[in-house]
Amino acid sequence: MAIIDQKTQFNPDSLNISVVGIAAEVGRHDSGMHQHKKGQLLFAPQGCMSFALGNSICILPPTKAVWIPPSTQHRAMMTNVVAYRSLYFDCTAFKCPSDIIMIEVNALLKALIDRMALWAWDKPEDEMQNTAALFWEEFYDAKRHSFQLPLPSNRRFTKFRQQLMEESFLVPDLTSIADSVGASTKTVTRLFKIETGMSYQDWRHQWRLLKAIELLSREMQVNDVAHSLGFCSDSAFIAFFKKQTGQTPLNFIKSNTVILS
Repeated sequence: MAIIDQKTQFNPDSLNISVVGIAAEVGRHDSGMHQHKKGQLLFAPQGCMSFALGNSICILPPTKAVWIPPSTQHRAMMTNVVAYRSLYFDCTAFKCPSDIIMIEVNALLKALIDRMALWAWDKPEDEMQNTAALFWEEFYDAKRHSFQLPLPSNRRFTKFRQQLMEESFLVPDLTSIADSVGASTKTVTRLFKIETGMSYQDWRHQWRLLKAIELLSREMQVNDVAHSLGFCSDSAFIAFFKKQTGQTPLNFIKSNTVILS
C-alpha cells in the first residue's frame, strides 16, 4: 500500500526496504516535530507546506521538492488541502545529500516521483534499481532554490519563534519586537545579525517574502496577500515581490502551476 490518509499509522523506518513511497491528500495537518532514520524527499504538486527545520523555517511551494537528511528534526504544517508525494531512502544504499536541499521539479523528475510514490511496499529491490538511479541523476542535475529562513536561538525569542508557526501571525516591526522581548532595538539587531546572519529588518523582509510565496501558492488573491502582510498598497507589495524574485506575483503563480497541466 502506498496511498495513505490522515488516519493511517505510518513509520517508514519500520519497512526494511531501500525506497519507501507514499502518496496522500491532506487538509489541515501538523506532523509535530519528529525525525526518521531514512532520508526523505517531499514534493507537493498541489498546495503549499511550511516547515520547521531545526533552527530555520521553510516554505515548500508547488514545483519544488525538499530533501530532508536522515535524523533531521522537522515539522510539517499544512493549512489547506495538499496533494503530496513522499519518498524515503535508506541512505546506506544510496549516495544521499547530507544537507537540506530544495530543488526545482521538472516533468521527468515529477514522473519519477509519482511512480516511486505509488510503488507497493513489497516491491522487489531489483525492480527499483533503474528507476532509483535515474531519480538520483535528475535530482543532482536539478536547479536548486532556497526558501529557507534561519531563526534566532536566543531564549528571548522563544515566544516569537512559537508565534511564527501561527497561520495569522504578522511579524512586527523592529520597535515592536524590541518592546515585546524587553530589549533595545540595537540589541535585537545585534542578536539577529549574530544568530541569523541578517539584521532584523532584512530578516523581516525575507519572512514577508516566504509568507507571500506560501499565500500565493494557496491561490490567495494578490490584494489579499498584500493586506495580510501589512503592505500599504497592492502596488507596494507587487514592487517588493518583483524586487525580491524578479517576477510579479501573478507571473509567480503561473510559473508554479504550469507543471500541473
